[in-house]
Amino acid sequence: MTTASPAADSAPIPAMDSRLIGVAHYAARAVLETVLSRYHVTFQEMVALRPVATAGGPVEHDRLVSRTVAALKADEADVRDVIGQLIAKGLLAAEGPHLRITDAGQTFYSGASAETAEISARIYAGIPAEDLAAAARVLTTVTERADAELAALAS
Repeated sequence: MTTASPAADSAPIPAMDSRLIGVAHYAARAVLETVLSRYHVTFQEMVALRPVATAGGPVEHDRLVSRTVAALKADEADVRDVIGQLIAKGLLAAEGPHLRITDAGQTFYSGASAETAEISARIYAGIPAEDLAAAARVLTTVTERADAELAALAS
């Protein structure tokens, strides 16, 4: 007795390009945004919160702005608004020129991170480690080159 393989197994593998990267990004982002919506936190807020949550101490406000602008490719004023929203929600607290994660922020971050880690484990299950390493190398190179092109276009 033979069993039919799923269509995904027999479908041709698409060529690696920016569209494919974007489709993967938006698929993964949709999963994350679905989890975050239960906490009333946006994707942009999570991107800004993560460096403070993982820093082990206060983070300079302007450094967080710069890092988040670079990560999101967003306008500085918009990022400052996002950080303001995190403060208003009680997830971050300002201490002079520094920001620290609050207890509520750490509770949210830990819970959302654990939930998304479980989902990520299912998404990446069965993909050989060497394939994941190769994908990481390619995506790192693509990101570096795209950032360089963006900088050249901005100047």
